[in-house]
Amino acid sequence: MSIIHPTAIIKEGAILGKNCEIGANCYVGEHVVMGANNIMYSGAIVDGYTTLGDGNKIFSYAVVGTDPQDLKYNGEPTRLRIGNNNSIREFATINRSNGMEEDTVVGNNNLIMEYVHIAHNCQIGSHCVIANVVQLAGHVHVHDYVTIGGVTAVHQFVKIGTQAFLGGASAVKKDIVPFSRGEGNPYRTVGLNSVGLMRKGFSKEEIAAIKEIYNLFYRSKLNVSQALEAAAEMKLTELQRVFVNFVKESDRGISK
Repeated sequence: MSIIHPTAIIKEGAILGKNCEIGANCYVGEHVVMGANNIMYSGAIVDGYTTLGDGNKIFSYAVVGTDPQDLKYNGEPTRLRIGNNNSIREFATINRSNGMEEDTVVGNNNLIMEYVHIAHNCQIGSHCVIANVVQLAGHVHVHDYVTIGGVTAVHQFVKIGTQAFLGGASAVKKDIVPFSRGEGNPYRTVGLNSVGLMRKGFSKEEIAAIKEIYNLFYRSKLNVSQALEAAAEMKLTELQRVFVNFVKESDRGISK
């Protein structure tokens, strides 16, 4: 049985799973579908065509599932899908998509800190840490296990590869390759996220293989096209293929 504070507003039509806790002055819109064991702390808002999995925590004054901030949006019943066990901290905002062709998506086990903005059509993976006041523009893709330092701004359509670490107060306009670390305005890739990889249990052999492919793109005198040609002649490991495929699929070009 869910626990709902008497001052909370739960619109008719909203679906709450088992054992949810809805705090004082919260608002849940009529089209919201919520799984089990979710907690909304006082003043939190979940609206629009938003679905949440199980075990999420939405802290005070976070606003989730509202209309996209996009002049092309014409009132369609666009969607936001959030997975399980996410922590969405105070004053964070997550918008629905700007059209019916694609949802805004947040995966599982993410920590989304205070004042983060996740704009329309963003695709956030799982096990990410997005620190305070990070601003993600529309259509940004953040792959699994990414860490983004506070007060970082990410340009629309940028992709950030798995296991990347972005330092705080950065301005990101190009794609960030997997397993890398960098920072700055303009953003500059400075090396591998070696410490993060070790903490995540990557073996020395796996890190060495990642370093080999990283050096091909960042330490050789080859341009990106030449490095891709050289990589095509190599017998790549699975992790090296993750790196190379990311570069192949980059639309904005990779950060150097």
